[in-house]
Amino acid sequence: MTATLASYSVVLTYSAMAVYVIAFISFALDMAKRAGNVAAGATAAAPARAAKSVATVQGGTVVLEKVEQDTRPETGRSGTKFERVGMAMMILGVILHIGAVVLRGIAADRVPWGNMFEFSLTGTALIVLIFLGVQLWQNLQFLGVFISGLTLILLGVATVNYYVPVVPLVAALQSYWLVIHVFVAIAGTGFFALGAGLAVSQLVQTYRQGRPSTGKLRFMETLPDADRLEVLSYRVILVGFVLWTFTLIAGAIWAERAWGRYWGWDTKEVWTFIIWVVYAGYIHARATRGWRGARSSWLALIGFGAVMFNFSVVNVFFKGLHSYSGL
Repeated sequence: MTATLASYSVVLTYSAMAVYVIAFISFALDMAKRAGNVAAGATAAAPARAAKSVATVQGGTVVLEKVEQDTRPETGRSGTKFERVGMAMMILGVILHIGAVVLRGIAADRVPWGNMFEFSLTGTALIVLIFLGVQLWQNLQFLGVFISGLTLILLGVATVNYYVPVVPLVAALQSYWLVIHVFVAIAGTGFFALGAGLAVSQLVQTYRQGRPSTGKLRFMETLPDADRLEVLSYRVILVGFVLWTFTLIAGAIWAERAWGRYWGWDTKEVWTFIIWVVYAGYIHARATRGWRGARSSWLALIGFGAVMFNFSVVNVFFKGLHSYSGL
């Protein structure tokens, strides 16, 4: 029964990946369509105009004047049909994805993040859920190509390279802190990923705005300006930083329960602290040193790079007390 449920989980995982591929293609086509719409509007020989009668009063006499009105449709941030298809595929994909996570958990009879494959499976699902949920606060659907692409890469690498059969947890992981500590870390990573996408968008927008004569990256004209993107990135990362702070504290408490000390300079502990320091520096530099714009975004990307390094290189190549949770 356990093996059957685990195999169904794998089937749902590959199904979700196939749907995410469709979503990625749809979001890419949306970007191309936006660029085409902007280019068509910019190269139009003359805007369509219509005459409109306006009544004015001149010297006590009502005079009707005809004025021309631009009837060309505005270029806004409303998505194309490709974006709507992409969002629909993301919703379908995450439903299949969650199904894979649930079946893996039932098969293991525990929370499904006890090793690197399960962490990746659950973590990528949460990244997509955060992306979809944040739309209730702010329209960030233009990040769909980034989120779907990142999810595909992480989930694909984990499924192909790090898949392991369902096995019982080692003694150190058999604790309620596994549920709290690791889940909050996954959630923090999801917000950091969204912040990184916004930081990349801010850098691209800054590049484009600094070269107004270029005909490249026209689709960026339909996105918020660089300042707005930087503010959105900061707000999202701030949520992730709060979650990561809790992760660091909870990890120390769990370490004391499991190994009898709060801190031992284990490789995983060190990199968790490095990530916290980088993002703390990012928040401090932006709030007190006036680091805005490109400098702020580059620092945010350095932080996310540290997160990815911790997830991949540290888990795979460094040995320590956390090695059992790597593979």
